[in-house]
Amino acid sequence: MKYHDSIKQANKTLTLAVTQLNQWRLPVNPINYAVSYEYCKNKKPTLTASIKRMLLSGKDIDDFFMEQLYKEHLLEQSKFRDEILTDLSQLFTQVNSNCQQSASSAQSFIEQLDNNIPALMSDKKSDIKAVISKLHRASATFKTQQEQLVEQLQLAQLQTKALEEELDEVRQEIYLDPVTGLYNKKAMSKHVEAWLSEDSEKGIAAIVLNIDHFNQFNERFGVLIGDVILSKIAKKVASYVDESGLPVRSANDEFIVLLPDIDQSIANEIAEKIKQGVEKIRFVSIQSGVRLPKMSISCGTSEIKPKESLNHFINRTRKVIQSKKKVNNPF
Repeated sequence: MKYHDSIKQANKTLTLAVTQLNQWRLPVNPINYAVSYEYCKNKKPTLTASIKRMLLSGKDIDDFFMEQLYKEHLLEQSKFRDEILTDLSQLFTQVNSNCQQSASSAQSFIEQLDNNIPALMSDKKSDIKAVISKLHRASATFKTQQEQLVEQLQLAQLQTKALEEELDEVRQEIYLDPVTGLYNKKAMSKHVEAWLSEDSEKGIAAIVLNIDHFNQFNERFGVLIGDVILSKIAKKVASYVDESGLPVRSANDEFIVLLPDIDQSIANEIAEKIKQGVEKIRFVSIQSGVRLPKMSISCGTSEIKPKESLNHFINRTRKVIQSKKKVNNPF
């Protein structure tokens, strides 16, 4: 039970959550149920707002959308993030301590030199010998401390490398779509924000690609085969994008390609090449050897306007597709 609900209240919310999923025509699986439960509880304003925006847009709420909500609003990553932050904090503290130790050792050695060098001018051999002995001991101590510092820095370097690998894994979980390997909407927002922070007048073209009749394909052949199709189409889409561009899986059957410093006419050419490339792909079931239907995509392009929000920019591009959608359903 969430939020210390009574059994009666929890049962009531459970019923509401299942009813809500039925209204959205979604299966009652753990992820969908968790999101629906939170929506019915209305304790997470950002989650509720995201669902209401989707409903107002007229688009169907699907498993992909629910999975994104689950990851963004419900998946407990705070403990892992705290561990990463704690490790980083300890590493920085250790490096800082090592640097201070090194500075202190160097300062102490310099003071030893400053204090004893004048005695080297003495005419007494015994004084000179004593000074040289002191400096030798100071030098040996400094050398030992520096060797220890090098070992500590090498250990810190290994810890840094391990942390970088962990952070790379976290970034992949946060910014990459697990089915296709393309970027997700969170990554898209960060990239656009970075581009526009560098140049508020930067030109950005968008290509929105929608797989025709993909929901019907999933109903006929199943979600597992559907994911394989998505992965192959995503790979084809990404093959037309260079390193400066950003291929994104933005919805269950939708991809977005963002192209900085590219005008719409060039974007139209790229979109047509992607469309032709996808339609040339042939899909065959590995298990049965049955040839699957050809897939086609509808696409639209546009350029971002000055001071236009990313959401408005993308939604405006999506509208271009509606007039191009194929009417016939091959499934």
